[in-house]
Amino acid sequence: MQAWRVHRNGEPSEVMRREEVDRPTPGDGQLLIKVRAANINFPDALLCRGHYQVRPPLPFTPGVEVCGETEDGRRVIATPALPHGGLAEYVVADEAAVLPAPDALDDAEAAALHIGYQTGWFGLHRRAALKEGETLLVHAASGGVGSAAVQLGKAAGAKVIGVVGGAGKAEVARELGCDVVIDRRGDDIVAAVKEATGGRGADVIYDPVGGDAYAKSAKCVAFEGRIVVVGFASGDIPAPALNHALVKNYSIMGLHWGLYNQKDPEAIRRCHDTLTEYAAKGLIKPLISDRVAFEGAAAAVQRVADGTTTGRLVVLPAAPAAPAVTEGAAR
Repeated sequence: MQAWRVHRNGEPSEVMRREEVDRPTPGDGQLLIKVRAANINFPDALLCRGHYQVRPPLPFTPGVEVCGETEDGRRVIATPALPHGGLAEYVVADEAAVLPAPDALDDAEAAALHIGYQTGWFGLHRRAALKEGETLLVHAASGGVGSAAVQLGKAAGAKVIGVVGGAGKAEVARELGCDVVIDRRGDDIVAAVKEATGGRGADVIYDPVGGDAYAKSAKCVAFEGRIVVVGFASGDIPAPALNHALVKNYSIMGLHWGLYNQKDPEAIRRCHDTLTEYAAKGLIKPLISDRVAFEGAAAAVQRVADGTTTGRLVVLPAAPAAPAVTEGAAR
């Protein structure tokens, strides 16, 4: 089968190579899945660079999220078992963690549902207890993680403020349903949030960026507000001033969604049922900005690494080789 593999750590466009490899063999409690679509996540770029918390042995195939088909014909979503990641024609995944793909979503959309929307739901509801009528501030609102949080915030009845970088991304955030859009390249984030909330600030802040985004969050979070830290796409891990949290009465919450797979897997399944229901009602729909041919996978991972994308990039499986045409058949 065809697969993209990484033999040394570095930038995705430099270290990912398309190769012919053997199909992975499922172990006990695992399933072989034919990939129908593979969603690219920022962790795929970190895996290539060797900066992710999980470091699979070299060589490995990136791709932590797929929609595929089991050998008995079921359409499913799965997080492949590394080192056999999703940027391949086949993957293996732990059967206990394989979930049915929602009928309301096509393959690319289903491939982009699991990690981003589960992270958003657990962050907003389980950690921050977002309430109807509250104000939610989402950093990187037009990106893959941020766009999921925007849709989930609107589904919860919150007023959503989206922070983006650039006019094009601002337009995407408006189309997603943000009530207020702030362009960090030209707007004063703190002043704009206070103006939009009558001086109160944001009740819940969803931060997949870190760095300066977190610093701005601490200045515009409301009394008894909650800042949910879900990642550090900026590459800068902030050091919060806890005395500031004390005098202003706000909470700083971390979210490592993957821990729920270990600590409370039943919660993952309940969340999936909720997301499936939301998708059927049209409350959520992953924003797919590009459906990438298999041969373009390395460039697509690099685009995500560079932070130039909106929504999700999804890689479609390799096209089967055309059958050889004999002279007789050509007649």
